[in-house]
Amino acid sequence: MTNLSITSSAVSAVPSTPPTPKNCVDDVSKAIYPASLSRRLGTIALVLIAAWLVWFLISNPRFEWPVVWNYLFAPAILEGLGVTLALTVISMVGGVLVGTIAALLLMSDYGPGRRAANVYLWAFRATPLMIQLLFWYNLAYLLPTVSIGLPFGEPWVEWRTIDLINPFTAAVLGLSLAEGAYMAEIMRAGLLSVDQRQHDAAKAIGMTPAQSFFRIIVPQAMRFIIPPTGNQVISMAKATALVSVIAMNDLLFAVQTIYNRTYEIVPLLMVAVFWYLVVISCLYLIQSRLEKHYSKGHQRTAVITAETTTA
Repeated sequence: MTNLSITSSAVSAVPSTPPTPKNCVDDVSKAIYPASLSRRLGTIALVLIAAWLVWFLISNPRFEWPVVWNYLFAPAILEGLGVTLALTVISMVGGVLVGTIAALLLMSDYGPGRRAANVYLWAFRATPLMIQLLFWYNLAYLLPTVSIGLPFGEPWVEWRTIDLINPFTAAVLGLSLAEGAYMAEIMRAGLLSVDQRQHDAAKAIGMTPAQSFFRIIVPQAMRFIIPPTGNQVISMAKATALVSVIAMNDLLFAVQTIYNRTYEIVPLLMVAVFWYLVVISCLYLIQSRLEKHYSKGHQRTAVITAETTTA
């Protein structure tokens, strides 16, 4: 049998680490790859499409840009824009409140409440929003009066439904309840994303369920709640256009009122498009700021972990 031995000089001749080839980087994420032919062709195609779109918007006289600038800051348009913003904020706040209550019922061990929340989600997510708005607007036909009192007894206070349900209240009810059905699942997913050990730790230091919910659970869940909620706010701002079917004086209704009189349909629609783009852009900015704020701790932890691993 042949004995193999390695001398100390041979061991010292073996490099401890393989040599780093030229043009290599330590961090793969910082590597710069040469652009392929398909990417270059795609870039050229996108530039050509963008240039054609700009030329089309500028050169086509049927957009009637002087008419657009004339109505852009008209009092009726700005009033409709204010109604759209008010509906978005009020309905979104109502939707978050209703959705949070429904999410807590879905997560509870209270059987009747959990079943009621499931029925609510099923009913309001299965029917189109326009039908819900029309239903609330015509509620006085089904329920002529609204009263407070004991069941099957004389009412203590009574109002006429037609006095309570105007286009604005019908729009708020329809949008809030429809939004709450979607926010319930968002809130439930965000609350379930928090580790159960956080609940146990809060209980161990003597926090009440309400204190642990608002001080421990909700701040950690916001990192998962904010992104989809921001998308829902943007969808809500666009969904307010549907309230024009119940004669609510929102932005789209104001635009329709003007072009029904002047027959300048395309330029008036461009006015609505401009203001919707402004509103949605502002909402995008707010959403990104909120996401960055609530993900600060997570990002810091990720950076520390990466530095420790590198060291």
